[in-house]
Amino acid sequence: MDNESQRLAQQSMAFVLAGGRGSRLLELTDRRAKPAMYFGGKSRIIDFALSNAVNSGIRRMAVATQYKAHSLIRHLQRGWSFFRAERNESLDILPASQQLDEENWYKGTADAVTQNIDVIKDYGAKYILILAGDHIYKQDYSLLIKQHVDSGAEVTVGCIEVPRMEARGFGVMKVDDNDKILDFVEKPKNPPAMPGHPDLALASMGIYVFEAEFLYDLLRQDAKDPKSSHDFGHDIIPQLVAKGTAVAHPFSRSCVRSGLEKEPYWRDVGTIDAFWQANIDLTEFTPKLDLYDNAWPIWTYSELTPPAKFIHNEEGRRGLAVSSMVSGGCIISGSSLENCLMFTGVRTHSFSSLKGVVALPYVDIGRNARLTNVVIDRSVKIPEGLVVGEDPVQDAARFRRSEGGVCLITQPMIDRLG
Repeated sequence: MDNESQRLAQQSMAFVLAGGRGSRLLELTDRRAKPAMYFGGKSRIIDFALSNAVNSGIRRMAVATQYKAHSLIRHLQRGWSFFRAERNESLDILPASQQLDEENWYKGTADAVTQNIDVIKDYGAKYILILAGDHIYKQDYSLLIKQHVDSGAEVTVGCIEVPRMEARGFGVMKVDDNDKILDFVEKPKNPPAMPGHPDLALASMGIYVFEAEFLYDLLRQDAKDPKSSHDFGHDIIPQLVAKGTAVAHPFSRSCVRSGLEKEPYWRDVGTIDAFWQANIDLTEFTPKLDLYDNAWPIWTYSELTPPAKFIHNEEGRRGLAVSSMVSGGCIISGSSLENCLMFTGVRTHSFSSLKGVVALPYVDIGRNARLTNVVIDRSVKIPEGLVVGEDPVQDAARFRRSEGGVCLITQPMIDRLG
């Protein structure tokens, strides 16, 4: 990070939008918002956006919460309370309904910022970085802010390069050779290609940089517009694109990679299949996302736990794990694990066999269980002898089975088995 980027980061604040449920994660978000979902053995999804900000030199942040926010707020209080006001650092948690009397909920992403302008102004930041709190990636935001300042744009939009026909599910940018956004299309059937890359398209990451005072004026105007849905993607950004004052920032320019990561890594783990796959990918010999990079740490709340323990060493009852990640506090007792990811405090009992299992914290797996390609919600007790992943019809009748053949298991589903 050069001195200029560092200076700009210090003049910036990050506003993280973390109110979404993530309904495609089904029962996993019945009790928690998507940004509070677990990922990678000990982290939560929101830790990636917040860690990127800290590692980029941004030390003033606000997190807007809304849906089922208790788990998220508790995590932020426990894991992100190291900011010191005397060093001009802060992290504010901004639940919906704090600022207005008439309506409780944030009406859209832009409204979430509008309702908190008075709070944000106290930061005295020159630039505002708007972030989505529900994606997995590593990015140096200071480079994004520097491009914004150098270009003189009114907004700079963070964009991910995706195969062109896969971009049909995103908001897609049509840009010229100087990154100026010519058009912004929501979920187009025939996405516009990047200049010089006919097979790629630029999809919005939900990341925006504004000069602070300009943003406040823009949001106040939007709040008075009865036709607006008060959303950045639907209202604010298209308006600035039409004026010709919006610029795109391709993710590849500021993506943070250790020597192990071959491609820029960005994931929206918004479905059971995507969530399972991204976690299981971490167990590969050379994972697509390097969580072991000390130069760009992912900060989080770390519980005080003893080391993981593997016990029993007899034929058919051996505590072992192959190509797996096992977190602190786990006891693998006479069980075999293959391509599994065990979060904090998981217990597996003798003669159980696990393949492709993502077990959230404090799961307990009974003796003789055979589980293949499953996601198990926090604190679920798997009964002795349960077999999942071998009979699709039986699995679908008892659990939530995805299109990709992954089974989601929650405690109410187990309780219904009788």
